[in-house]
Amino acid sequence: MTNTFDYIIVGAGSAGCVLANRLGADTSKSILIVEAGPMDRDIMIHIPAGVYKAWRNPKLNWNYLTEAEVELDHRAVEMPRGKVVGGSSSINSMVYMRGHPLDYDLWASECNLPDWRYAECLPYFKAGESSDRGGDTWRGAKGELGVTQGGFDNPLYDAFIEAGTQAGQGYSEDLNAYNPEGVARLDATRRDGRRCSAAVAHLKPALKRGNVTLLCKAHVHKVIMDGYRAEGIRLYHKGQLRSVYAESDVILSGGAINSPKLLLLSGIGPAKHLRDKAIELVEDVPAVGQHLQDHLSVILQYSCTQSFPIHRVNTPLGKCKAGLRWVFSRDGIAASNIWEAGGLIRSCDNVRYPDLQYHFGPVGFEYNENRIEVMQGFSLHVDMLRPRSSGSISLYSSSPDDAPLLNFNYLAEAADLGAMVSGVRRARELVAQTAFDKLRGIETEPGIEFQNDNEIEAWIRQASSTDFHPCGTCRMSASGHGVVDSDFKVHGISNLRVVDASVMPQIVSGNLNAPTQMIAARAADQILGNKPLAPEFAEFVFA
Repeated sequence: MTNTFDYIIVGAGSAGCVLANRLGADTSKSILIVEAGPMDRDIMIHIPAGVYKAWRNPKLNWNYLTEAEVELDHRAVEMPRGKVVGGSSSINSMVYMRGHPLDYDLWASECNLPDWRYAECLPYFKAGESSDRGGDTWRGAKGELGVTQGGFDNPLYDAFIEAGTQAGQGYSEDLNAYNPEGVARLDATRRDGRRCSAAVAHLKPALKRGNVTLLCKAHVHKVIMDGYRAEGIRLYHKGQLRSVYAESDVILSGGAINSPKLLLLSGIGPAKHLRDKAIELVEDVPAVGQHLQDHLSVILQYSCTQSFPIHRVNTPLGKCKAGLRWVFSRDGIAASNIWEAGGLIRSCDNVRYPDLQYHFGPVGFEYNENRIEVMQGFSLHVDMLRPRSSGSISLYSSSPDDAPLLNFNYLAEAADLGAMVSGVRRARELVAQTAFDKLRGIETEPGIEFQNDNEIEAWIRQASSTDFHPCGTCRMSASGHGVVDSDFKVHGISNLRVVDASVMPQIVSGNLNAPTQMIAARAADQILGNKPLAPEFAEFVFA
């Protein structure tokens, strides 16, 4: 492998794969994309229902753990992140959600980023996807990313949709379109019954052109600096430490945890913290690692009075039937990502737009070490979408081999706990509707003993966890108060950009995979000097 490329991309996740494809479209340019994990050959990555085996596989996961979270009864929270080609898009639950249009309009108005209105983002969402709904005002039909609406047939999904309407929580044909509120059948990053990760959609076509080089199982130690200019990276691969150089840009796409970590290891970040870790300061950028946000989640579970085939999928015969059907027809239980229904709702009447999200699955479950046991039941995730609390990422030491310190500061703001309590009550309200009368058994989590606010708050502190959506640690800012500018350039440094979920100025109201790919597509146009796609002003319901 040569030591010099036009572009170096660190991280073959959702953003890095999009960048490699877009930048590599010009075959006169050479691109190196570096991934710490292995190639995505594990079959459980590609079978949608294998999602739990994929993300619980320690060989495909960074296996991060937060520090003791004070407001979560001093618990450390598991923080899975994809350590494999495709990144977290290879181990996530595949839900395709763009976030609410107002999220992006608020980036424009409140964060002084006028080019980030939803009208500027929508054409990139559309250009990147190939939806089974077909192309229209809101949807794209010719993009690389396969997107399909949930179609697995199970009466529990039907009951959930009907109950949401009965509870007055609304209904939407498409939460990514005209009506981004209510309950709905969700979209998934799936094509022909297989997971459509960022690697499948973007990186593998890019590799076929011949000008994109993928280096797996390579651990990047730092960015090589010449004064205030990024020259390349130092990485560890196959037992050797080596340097690789970029003629144009070094682009960090390691995600909300690894991108700020690499900046800090390279001497870019809060000066005091770097001095404390005996790292030579290159540029004092106080915001590096700050403003860490995530969607906190709890899961309500119920037993089900009726048994369906999906409840028996853990038996040897059930696994055999599901596996054979998937092998020969790419459909059935194995082709489902399980969380095929959900919703966007409001915690109270005072919020401007939905601040809670549901993910509904027609199974109950419990974890036994790295195994999941499926039970005759159903489950309802409740996520808090716009937390007021934020945390930080910092270095444990100056060694690249040490995991960083993750302090999410969950529920530090009282309003966040109030929203979560409201979410539990609204979820119970939905399940109590007549649509579930012939299906609803006992509430197994949290259980009927948790009724008043104090009891529900106690359960939330005991049971809540991440919904795997960290972001904001290299936030975009038009001023020097963030980490990157609106062109994704690190403040004070030339030839160094960050492009991934870490640049989000505020967390969006939904899953982060789709927005991260949209951000990367926009970044590619800016890096290449292309004229941005023309804005599209599509109407949406906003009460």
